[in-house]
Amino acid sequence: MSFLEDESSDGGAGARAQLESYVFSCELSSEVPFYTFQGDEEEDLEHFLELRTICLGEGAKEENNVVEVTAMNHQGKKISVPVANLHISCLPMVSLGEFELMAPVTLRLKSGSGPVTVSGLHLVASENDEEAEASDEDEDSVEEMPSIKPAKKKQKL
Repeated sequence: MSFLEDESSDGGAGARAQLESYVFSCELSSEVPFYTFQGDEEEDLEHFLELRTICLGEGAKEENNVVEVTAMNHQGKKISVPVANLHISCLPMVSLGEFELMAPVTLRLKSGSGPVTVSGLHLVASENDEEAEASDEDEDSVEEMPSIKPAKKKQKL
């Protein structure tokens, strides 16, 4: 279960997170050694980067390629952590599962010349008001009931 699923399941009364996901990919090399992922600055949106795979591209040399991630830790301080050490002959690709980070996130080719492709998902979470949705649903689901007429009595002959 991911962090976002945990948040949306216990979001409290009246609030529920809506999650949209988009494909993410960037290539790191000696020409472009880093990439910074940032979301839009809208108030009600949170942007996450879910890293899935890091792999060497065509033309990678016989060298170690170390990919480092810089993001905020639980105390709000920037921290840098190496997440992959790739080599063309023994480990050309690594799967990170569902490694979620809140924006901003910087991916950097700390050593090696690449090319290294980092892929995953760009997740956008927004808060929805459940009560507003529920009232809209109630209005749509209420149907006009036909008026009830008394049943006619059969006459005995």
